[in-house]
Amino acid sequence: MSRSLRRGALAAAALVLSIGSLAACGAGNDAQTLQIKPDNAAAEKGDIQVQNALVITQPVREAKGPAVVSATLFNNGTAPQTLDAITLPGASGTVKLKAAEGSGKIVVPGGGSIILGGKGNASAVIENGREGLENGAAQEVVFQFSRTGDVGLEAFVVPATGYFGEYGPSERPALPSPSTSPSPSASASGEAGGQATPSRSAGTPSGTSATPSGSASHAAGH
Repeated sequence: MSRSLRRGALAAAALVLSIGSLAACGAGNDAQTLQIKPDNAAAEKGDIQVQNALVITQPVREAKGPAVVSATLFNNGTAPQTLDAITLPGASGTVKLKAAEGSGKIVVPGGGSIILGGKGNASAVIENGREGLENGAAQEVVFQFSRTGDVGLEAFVVPATGYFGEYGPSERPALPSPSTSPSPSASASGEAGGQATPSRSAGTPSGTSATPSGSASHAAGH
């Protein structure tokens, strides 16, 4: 085989290998697309990846209900792992975990993933609500897994508005009633009553003007 033919064969083989490598990188939980760092907090340790982690509070500051931790958990290993706990160092809130099925531990299957937060998903509810949490701040969150151990990161604290609403707390207490403020009808009634006073006062000048009229008549009698 000539040198030119050998060089052509080697180039073709290299092209095939590069295409195969790209195809392999695009499959599985460890795909290159999953390595792109999201805007929200992400961390990786051993077989576990935690992505899109957030602490989501009530939609308005006045509400006193619970907050939640939302995240996507990936298990790139072959053995399942359980999420045993979530802690918030520096904050007083305790986190209650609940599986999507409603009983048992939250399990991240081998080669699979789960979502924390949102309808029909597992949940992580911060029972003490806003204590120690401030919207816009970064809160340290530690996920404790059965095999990998602790995976820590700093997650943004955001209110359950807009896109985050569907992943926020499902328990949302009613806001304090504004019943202590005067109602519009009462204010209008009060204003109407206030306007009646000048009307009564208007009678005073009329009565006063009667006196000069009487004085004039008396003078005429003289």
